[in-house]
Amino acid sequence: MTKAYSTRERIAKVWYKYRLDGFIFILPWIIGILAFQLGPMISSFILAFTRYDIITPAKFIGIENFKKIFSSDPLFYKSLWNTVYFVIGSVPISIIIGILVAVLLNQRIRGITIYRVLYYLPSVTAGVAVAIVWRSVYDVRYGLINNLLSKLGIQGPSWLGDPSWVMPSLIIMAVWGLIGQRYVIFLAGLQGIPEELYEAAEIDGASSWNKFVSITLPMLTPTIFFSLITGIISAFQSMFTAAYILTDGGGGPLNSAYIYVFHIYRNAYQYYHMGYACALAWILFLIVFILTFIQVKFSGWVHYGG
Repeated sequence: MTKAYSTRERIAKVWYKYRLDGFIFILPWIIGILAFQLGPMISSFILAFTRYDIITPAKFIGIENFKKIFSSDPLFYKSLWNTVYFVIGSVPISIIIGILVAVLLNQRIRGITIYRVLYYLPSVTAGVAVAIVWRSVYDVRYGLINNLLSKLGIQGPSWLGDPSWVMPSLIIMAVWGLIGQRYVIFLAGLQGIPEELYEAAEIDGASSWNKFVSITLPMLTPTIFFSLITGIISAFQSMFTAAYILTDGGGGPLNSAYIYVFHIYRNAYQYYHMGYACALAWILFLIVFILTFIQVKFSGWVHYGG
């Protein structure tokens, strides 16, 4: 005799089946997170309190690594300042240019898809190839920039040889590569703004500038906020490839391009101070976490449509 199930039991059975199916589908992702992200994070946190050089077993030393970072490591402050300089220079500029490019590419003109593809191409180009190309562009004698400046009667600087110009060179290169990512996000934000807002503004006699300031920017603030947070996080962690190739792995003259991730890399893979490198990495995590928390805390300027 077949057992009769109540409605509640049938619902619970179906719900359990679909829950199990969903869990099976996301199981590879869960394994990947545990094996390649959460596991290494826990391991690096433990190693941050040890003296470990890969060859010999790790030795627990408490907070000595952190004491050394703040008390007797001048390159920590130098690399941190260079990274902050890079973040301040690249993130706001890339956001501003990204908004302007998105506004231009939001027009209904012929061939707009081609322009969108061309602007996005730098974002999908391999980092090593881009760095090599920009290295030739920054060449003092034969570089494209200095050649153009010489035609205008201006002597171009030694982009990668002058300590005061190395970091601006990295920022210019980074902004060039980030425009594609930024404008795609802002373009999506622009296309989500209701057209009736612009129509109402036109009826009231608003100019293009007034519509941009009073409608476009306020409605884009959630997108700007997202780009600001992700941009700062990415800027603190990125640009290792470019800095390494443009400076031949030396950090530039007077360590002018010696960024924070480069300091972590050197301690981990050149000096084999793995415990010390893990401590540096966790300090970077705390810096990024605090900056993100501050941004979220003071996000009252963000306008959500509702």
